[in-house]
Amino acid sequence: MAQNMNSGSDVPSRDEKELAVGITSFVSSDIPGFTCTIKQRYTDFLVNEILPNGTALHLQSDTVPSKTGKKQQHESKDHNEATQTGGSVVDEKSGVVPSKRQGPEDNDGLGDGETTPRKKARLDQAQAESSGNGTSPDGYETAASTAPNAQVSNKARKEEVLAGFPESDKTILHDIFGNATTSQILNLYASVVVHPERKPRDHPTVNSEIISEKAKRTEAHVAMRRIFVSKLETATVQDSPGVISIKAAPTKGPSGARGQPNGAHQRGKLGWNELGGEYLHFTLYKENKDTMEVLYYIASQLKVHIKNFQFAGTKDRRGVTVQRVAIFRVHADRVARLNSMARGWRVGDFEYQKHGLELGELDGNEFLLTLRDCHFQGEESLHHEKRVSLANRLIEAAAERFTTHGFLNYYGLQRFGTFSTGTHVIGQKMLKGDLEGAVDSILTYSDDMLPENQDASSSKKVPQDDINRADAIRSWRTTGQGNEAASKMPKRFQAESAIIHYLSKTDRKTNKPIQDKDWQGALMQISRNLRLMYVHAYQSFVWNTVAGKRWELHGDRAVEGDLVIVREKGETVAPKDDVDEDGEPIFHPAADDSAPSAEDTFTRARPLSKEEAESGKYNIFDIVLPLPGYDVSYPANIVGRFYEEFMASEAGGEMDPHNMRRSWKDVSLSGSYRKMMARPGKGFGFEVKSYVSEEEQMVETDLERIQKRGRMDADAGAADAESGTAGTNVEQVGDEQADQKIAVVLKLQLGSSQYATMALRELTKGGAINYRPDYSTR
Repeated sequence: MAQNMNSGSDVPSRDEKELAVGITSFVSSDIPGFTCTIKQRYTDFLVNEILPNGTALHLQSDTVPSKTGKKQQHESKDHNEATQTGGSVVDEKSGVVPSKRQGPEDNDGLGDGETTPRKKARLDQAQAESSGNGTSPDGYETAASTAPNAQVSNKARKEEVLAGFPESDKTILHDIFGNATTSQILNLYASVVVHPERKPRDHPTVNSEIISEKAKRTEAHVAMRRIFVSKLETATVQDSPGVISIKAAPTKGPSGARGQPNGAHQRGKLGWNELGGEYLHFTLYKENKDTMEVLYYIASQLKVHIKNFQFAGTKDRRGVTVQRVAIFRVHADRVARLNSMARGWRVGDFEYQKHGLELGELDGNEFLLTLRDCHFQGEESLHHEKRVSLANRLIEAAAERFTTHGFLNYYGLQRFGTFSTGTHVIGQKMLKGDLEGAVDSILTYSDDMLPENQDASSSKKVPQDDINRADAIRSWRTTGQGNEAASKMPKRFQAESAIIHYLSKTDRKTNKPIQDKDWQGALMQISRNLRLMYVHAYQSFVWNTVAGKRWELHGDRAVEGDLVIVREKGETVAPKDDVDEDGEPIFHPAADDSAPSAEDTFTRARPLSKEEAESGKYNIFDIVLPLPGYDVSYPANIVGRFYEEFMASEAGGEMDPHNMRRSWKDVSLSGSYRKMMARPGKGFGFEVKSYVSEEEQMVETDLERIQKRGRMDADAGAADAESGTAGTNVEQVGDEQADQKIAVVLKLQLGSSQYATMALRELTKGGAINYRPDYSTR
């Protein structure tokens, strides 16, 4: 392995780092920016998921509600009667019937006026059967469901399901399968929704007409997978070429999850159907912690596998974030109890649902950002009030242009790692087959990071973990002793630890290395998501470079050959020119051809004709650019040729964008599409504030609101008396004008996979700088 290491004391500036990964242009370069510091405090960076219905998610309560399931929604009269007769009632916090020892009279389900769970179930069942409602206490349909009133009810429910089915999806199904088959598919779907308790074999199977074109069959499988997630599944009929069968999908939890059979429940507890579903959805609030860090802790306390958890996306560590999480077959009271031992996080807003969460199942994120120590062009020698006035004028002008013209949808610097060798360089070497070079790049460090080169008096502080990483790698390169290196390597550097451990294995008899040249084996020791991160970073690097070139060439005009997403503008059929050079329809790859990602949706793109580009129907916010892969189309203009030229160059990796298949599946890229431009969603706003101390918090977190509400509920009078002195009015802090600084609190909503740092870059013209803590090197 190569022994060369990065050295030198020159640390690249932010501008140099951006240029190195293709971030080059601004949309509104004529509008002045300003300088500021971001993430000085973790409460300066608040992130709340935007749910699919368009509302921002906030933590409302960290307790279990009194009515978590369907069967808990009883009238208070029933509750009081049960209490008066000594009956067992569902605990309002846990949803669990309190346990107690039973006497002999309970064994046959009878008692002296006492309503035991078993007796209550029998009474409920008898009452249900006598009334003909056709449902058992567990929510299952009984033989009574064949009664006419049950049939009418089921028919009405099916009609309700079909009425809410999106017209756009119906159109897609009609185009693929035709009217008759589509009608059968929709009826099957409605039956699955209305009868979730039925086994898949109890539902009919729908067979399509013969679809002779392979591309159209692929399109059919992809469309069905997207539209009917976890409800229906498709397969090609082996003895009938060209025919696709559509069946009800089996009900199952996430991979590796364990639980009781559907509807089964422990004695004394409500069944999953009664509660509302097998998945417990809850809101996770966290401060200055990684998503996985918190979920691993929760999993360890619940004694469940981490695979039981699902979420729409991970969130930044340095910030206060709120997101939705689902867990398979765990009761709310068990999760809520963990709040008593939570440090820097909370869970709440519990709800049982029939389905979990998918990656990307969100509409974006809402950001509440505090930009500190802001400085503006022309503020020199101005009095503080006039500086504030200037700040308001300049930010208002910048915000107006920002909301209308948007920003280039670049991948941010965090996509490319934090060390001198970017993750895209590692991915580039993996794609070229230089696996030794990829391993060497992962194990690269700078001499400046070594312990003996740390100067306590220097203004440039290095995180202790980075120092230990460099020391561990040097130790291994020098001695070849993996155990010694492992003792020094911080746990968070999983890739480095895995590679060193693998390459250091020796023969027990001879003590000689046995796999020190197995570079692919070493890379395979890294978790798959991390391996994919490297090659995706290369795709992002190419995308960034092309996006800047496209802006330089054509600006905000849609031009002939630009790519747009098929049917996004309400097209009912694919245009005639939606074909490749062989006359085949353009389609996106199947799910198992690319890594799971919120942006890896199964979409198709096509080039605009000259007439369409000039029609005014399409604008710059409709244009997409492909991430390189073997199953994407490239722009049919000079931008498409630039892909070929850049990727063939040394900087681009000397690769062919039309030849991205590799024998190693993990680095065989199918590609995807990304909107070239983005702009903030509804509710964009800002507020200019004055402050003196860096410890002042400008905004209120969800947890602080809950705690404040709790104090007010407990003692409203005392809370009111304290409110005049407890809070700090940042507008009036500081007696000396010279001590006052300016902060800008910014609220904006961005779509999923859009980077807040890139939005801030456009708004401030590169003036937003991440806060660097004064790290201890001892």
